[in-house]
Amino acid sequence: MSGFAIFAAGLTAPERRPPAGLAGPSERRFAVYRNNVAVGLIRALETRFPAVRSLVGEEFFGAMARDFIRSHPPASPVLAGFGDELPGFLAGFEPAADLPYLADIARIEAARTRAYHAADLARLDASVFAALPPDALERLRITLHPAATVVRSIHPVWDILAAASGAGDVTEWTPQAVLIDRPHLDVVMRPLPVGTAAFLAALAADAPLGDAATSASAADPAFNPTAALLDLIGGALAIQIHLPEESLT
Repeated sequence: MSGFAIFAAGLTAPERRPPAGLAGPSERRFAVYRNNVAVGLIRALETRFPAVRSLVGEEFFGAMARDFIRSHPPASPVLAGFGDELPGFLAGFEPAADLPYLADIARIEAARTRAYHAADLARLDASVFAALPPDALERLRITLHPAATVVRSIHPVWDILAAASGAGDVTEWTPQAVLIDRPHLDVVMRPLPVGTAAFLAALAADAPLGDAATSASAADPAFNPTAALLDLIGGALAIQIHLPEESLT
C-alpha cells in the first residue's frame, strides 16, 4: 500500500494507527484532521440524502454515516459520487432493520444526484417514433437517457418521501415507483404507475419493447401500454432506438 493510501485509510478508519513518523503534536493534529474529514463526509451524505436523514434523525444518521465511511471511504476527491453504495449498505444495516424501505429511499436520492451530473445527451422526439413502421414496434430496443432512472419498491416510497419533507403522509401501504430525470436544467421526480415502471425498467435492461410490455403486464394486471408509451415518448426519455439491423438517433 502506498504512503498516500495508508494516509487516506487512516483518515477514514479511526481504529487504524496514524501513519508512521507522526508523534506528539503531529499525531494530535492528525487526529483533529481525521475528525474534520469525518465531519465533512457526514455533511456530504446529509446533503445528498436529506430524506434518509429526516426519517432516521440526526443522531442515528451520524452514527450510521460513520460506519458507512469506515467501510466505504471515498474513492475520489470528487464527492459527487460519494454515497453511491449507501442504498446497499442500508439494506444490510442491522440497526435500520425496522425501516425496510430506507434503502429504496436512498436509491431515489442517489439517483437524483446522478441525474444532475449525467451527460446532457440529445433526446428523441415523437417524430422519430411516428416514422417507424408499426410492425417494427415490438422488436425495438430503446436506450434511455442516462439521467433517467426508475426506482421500483414494494413500499410506498413516493408517499414516504413526501412525509420526510413534511409535504404529505403515507395513507396506504402499497408498492410505488418513482421516475428521476433531468429533462432540462433541473432534476425532477414523479411517481409512476407500477406497470409503467416495470415497462421502463425492462427497456433499461435492454428488453425489446414487446417483451417489456409483457413484463409490465405480469407485474401489474392494470398496465396501460398506451399510457406507458406516452411516458416514454412524451417524456423524451429515449436517446436511441435500435432495430435488428439498424439504429435510429
